[in-house]
Amino acid sequence: MTSDSTLRDAASRWIAADPDPATRAELEALLDRAGDDPVAAEDLADRLAGPLEFGTAGLRGPVRAGPNGMNVAVVTRTTAGVAQWLKGHGHAGALVVVGRDARHGSEAFATAATEVLTAAGFDVKVFPRPLPTPVLAFAVGRLGAVAGIQVTASHNPPADNGYKLYDATGGQIVPPSDGEIERAIEAAPPAADVPRAPGAEVVDLLPRYLDEVATLPLGHERAVRVAATALHGVGADTLRAAFERAGFTDLHLVGAQTAPDPDFPTVSFPNPEEPGATDLLLALASDVDADLAIALDPDADRCALGVRERDGRWRMLRGDETGVLLGSYVLSTVDRTTLPDPLVATTIVSSSMLGEIAKAEGARYAETLTGFKWLVRAGVGLVFAYEEALGLCVNPGFVRDKDGIAAATLAAGLAAQLKAQGRTPLDVLDELAQRHGVHLTDQVSLRVTDLAVRGQLMAKVRQMPPSRLGGVEVALEDLLPDADVVRLTGEGVRVVVRPSGTEPKLKAYLQVVAPVTDALADARGAAQERLAALRADVEELLA
Repeated sequence: MTSDSTLRDAASRWIAADPDPATRAELEALLDRAGDDPVAAEDLADRLAGPLEFGTAGLRGPVRAGPNGMNVAVVTRTTAGVAQWLKGHGHAGALVVVGRDARHGSEAFATAATEVLTAAGFDVKVFPRPLPTPVLAFAVGRLGAVAGIQVTASHNPPADNGYKLYDATGGQIVPPSDGEIERAIEAAPPAADVPRAPGAEVVDLLPRYLDEVATLPLGHERAVRVAATALHGVGADTLRAAFERAGFTDLHLVGAQTAPDPDFPTVSFPNPEEPGATDLLLALASDVDADLAIALDPDADRCALGVRERDGRWRMLRGDETGVLLGSYVLSTVDRTTLPDPLVATTIVSSSMLGEIAKAEGARYAETLTGFKWLVRAGVGLVFAYEEALGLCVNPGFVRDKDGIAAATLAAGLAAQLKAQGRTPLDVLDELAQRHGVHLTDQVSLRVTDLAVRGQLMAKVRQMPPSRLGGVEVALEDLLPDADVVRLTGEGVRVVVRPSGTEPKLKAYLQVVAPVTDALADARGAAQERLAALRADVEELLA
């Protein structure tokens, strides 16, 4: 905004076009304070700085009034744009499914989306209550919908909400769809002028989804004790129902985190990857003498596993450890008479061990750009996909996205089989390391306040790439124009650097690989030393 008057004019126009009296009043009050309060003036400018960007992850931002926030007006105009995009692709009047989580504003946003689509002539079906995102992805495919909308901010902070869009494939949208939709949103009328109408049909696809989860290759053993948390999200009831349907009865949930609560009172950041987020889970696992710990993120599309170390202490597995653990198990269960050429996939920033496992099993392997929108499009015959950020798809046959509920259920089946054999997931990870080498991964994440800094650092790496990292010579591979990513590789070393797509961060993903020629402990120790040296070099590179 170039002046106070321009700012006030823009605020007044937005207020006049906002159909929600609550956010109209919110912005009016802020506008009144902005004349005398510099903090309020700065807040107002931020809310009007521009519309939330619609990308392949849809929308995500703070719940607040104004175009640069998640609110009924923004959701209304966004859905009007989605409706025009669908009509432009020949889908007028077709079926669209709408779901939601339990975050602040989710019910109102889902209602706005369903009413805009209904008024636009679409056949709209909506879930009766907050449900995990994988159930929405399942419903798109099972009902033959041309699109699905899930109102969720996944594992973002409590203040946020979001809007995730699936296309007719049952997967999240990919370019150029995001750009086409963004232009359609820009052309949409003011929110108050967008027609809305009730009449969406309420449907419950959860029983059919649970039936499918129960068909996963769970083995015959059911004697396993699991501690789990939903981190105040919507996953607890669905996880409990999935376990019951599959025959796992010894489930213990973290009571303080079981009921959906949009304020997430027991965690500072509702992401299983964050330090402290799983403290209550691991304490429960220890108290009940569990065989496995499971953490879902708030919309239950991600799944983290926790295990007891041999000294009795509990820890969460890294995403790559869980990925190779479940990936190797899925490959061992594939019926090669019906699927002789299975495919497994991960991303360019995840551990490369899955590729070694696939080679040993005679399966195909693919690496894609980051994001499940790419992973589920990795190729025909896909049986498993994962990304290091706790995304797991163990069931691409009926959910073309990451699915924490299905992954948790499969993990329980694996843990039960291992327990019956007197083994644990750690034994399997040791065996994989012995067979394919120690693969250690880590991440260097640089948070920035000025997004331009990310571009400057990426340019620095491209123009002056290091010749050595972690004590070995490395060569640079630039993935432009396909992706703003650089890859630095050397003997047993790999570093992938990219800007985050959802956060103001520059991320570097590190991997070292060491063969096991003698004792596994010695190989792991040497790899840890090499990883520490690599991390120090990368931190200096991005300083």
